[in-house]
Amino acid sequence: MKKGKIIKVSGPLVMAESMEHANIQDLCYVGDMRLVGEIIEMRKDVASIQVYEETSGIGTGEPVETTGEALSVELGPGIVSQMFDGIQRPLDTFKNKTDSNFLVRGVNISPLDREQIWQFEATKSVGDHVVPGDIVGTVQESKVIEHRIMVPKGIEGTITKIASGEYTLEDVVYAVETEDGVKEQKMIQRWPVRQGRPFKQKLNPNVPMLTGQRVIDTFFPITKGGVAAVPGPFGAGKTVVQHQIAKFSDVDLVVYVGCGERGNEMTDVLNEFPELVDPNTGESLMERTILIANTSNMPVAAREASIYTGITIAEYFRDMGYNVAIMADSTSRWAEALREMSGRLEEMPGDEGYPAYLGSRIAEYYERAGRIKTIGSEERQGSITAIGAVSPPGGDTSEPVTQNTLRVVKVFWALDSSLAQKRHFPSLNWLTSYSLYLDDVGKYMNDTMEVDWSNMVQHSMNILQKESELQEIVQLVGLESLSEKDRMTMVIAQLLREDYLQQNAFDDVDTFTSRRKQFLMLDLILTFETEAREAMRLGAYYNEILDGTEELRDKIARTKAISEDNVEQINDIKQEVKDKMHQIVAEGGMTQNA
Repeated sequence: MKKGKIIKVSGPLVMAESMEHANIQDLCYVGDMRLVGEIIEMRKDVASIQVYEETSGIGTGEPVETTGEALSVELGPGIVSQMFDGIQRPLDTFKNKTDSNFLVRGVNISPLDREQIWQFEATKSVGDHVVPGDIVGTVQESKVIEHRIMVPKGIEGTITKIASGEYTLEDVVYAVETEDGVKEQKMIQRWPVRQGRPFKQKLNPNVPMLTGQRVIDTFFPITKGGVAAVPGPFGAGKTVVQHQIAKFSDVDLVVYVGCGERGNEMTDVLNEFPELVDPNTGESLMERTILIANTSNMPVAAREASIYTGITIAEYFRDMGYNVAIMADSTSRWAEALREMSGRLEEMPGDEGYPAYLGSRIAEYYERAGRIKTIGSEERQGSITAIGAVSPPGGDTSEPVTQNTLRVVKVFWALDSSLAQKRHFPSLNWLTSYSLYLDDVGKYMNDTMEVDWSNMVQHSMNILQKESELQEIVQLVGLESLSEKDRMTMVIAQLLREDYLQQNAFDDVDTFTSRRKQFLMLDLILTFETEAREAMRLGAYYNEILDGTEELRDKIARTKAISEDNVEQINDIKQEVKDKMHQIVAEGGMTQNA
């Protein structure tokens, strides 16, 4: 390693001279304590180094060594169920090694356990021709994730040695005869985090991702391979929404990046996820979860790297053919780290002090999501769904991070503090949120469920929008000023808001709703509307319908509590609605045929 010398220390930014041999993005060891850093700017022979650890005590004249390699992650068995920091140091191992609850500086730890023995099952044989991306064998990493060992980039040829058996990450598992000679390969590979992993073709993301959250799945759906933003002020429920999606979405793997958020939120994940049962597999949620923790009290520079670490790990599992969801909570804290480093580099600031390249960095991150055909001779598809929380100061969504995010994402889940104050959760504002995947999801649902889902959703949204218009009249002159038809619209909108859109994340049954139950619940409310309007057309009065269906509306409200095993009970309530409306009309002196 070639060495330079520190000439200036400014917080996490260190400047070193005699670095003409180095390149931008090279990883460095800074000072006598050998702190990990990355070169982010070069001016002649002076390198500006972003240090991923606390720099207090580092002084001028101390050495800087470059590794000649970019910041990379280790990819191999042992990633799933782990909790890493922003530069992929395993926090449990770190704690055990240092015997400290804090990040001790200058400690070098391998991201993956080199001593653990894995059972490797070969899927290729000696003599088989392989290209980058081909799967040569599998390792059962957790109860639900089968780790597929892939041929790394740059290796193509004929397998000369491979055998099933027990191996550590340091053992040679197979060998490939290439044009440059025999290349021995292990189960582990490295990949630079700022470089996207290759794929064969990007596909249209048109398969919906089930989240179990009715307001999202019905009105503002996201697809596998889609991108979404969750902006909202403090206390509006961004983290809970992301936790719910991480818990219940029908993906194979979740990468959760706690980026600059409070430590207690990551503690909640660590305490809660192992105890929760994944509805898709019946196993603990941690069996399919990877956590990247860079909380607000951890080094700010590593926060900037954390989302790249997360998305690179997500791409690795995508390449195996898995559907992966990555949660970044929150990209605002990541952008603040970017702003701090930009300020220390004395770059020209853009809006609100953020660097001028903020928009391109945000786009660069979200562009790595998507549904793809993987490289390799085998036909596989995988996807990454990226969901980023944004924490605009004071809930002001006109600020640069939110606006630059909205230019890239196709789903906008606008969290509303006024709904949160009314204890309406999830507090998604149905008038300002949107999803550009709605048409694709509508076609998919129409075909798979053989119902007119698109029109049901559109009609429900029209009711909610009509209610918003009527609310202004009601606030001015009162409910009695409305026609009976409009008053019925207000009743149906209330059923939609309180009995369908509102969902209790802490109720064992209501926390997750399957597609079948969502359809039955929405169909029940719309059937109530159809029957009520028909009864009014046949001469029944609004008050008669309201008084006569009070008990029924209570039953509709309690459909939330009906378990997934008993959802067909909702059809019984639907029949009760029809019978009751016919009874109200008949008691009003008219018959169905009148």
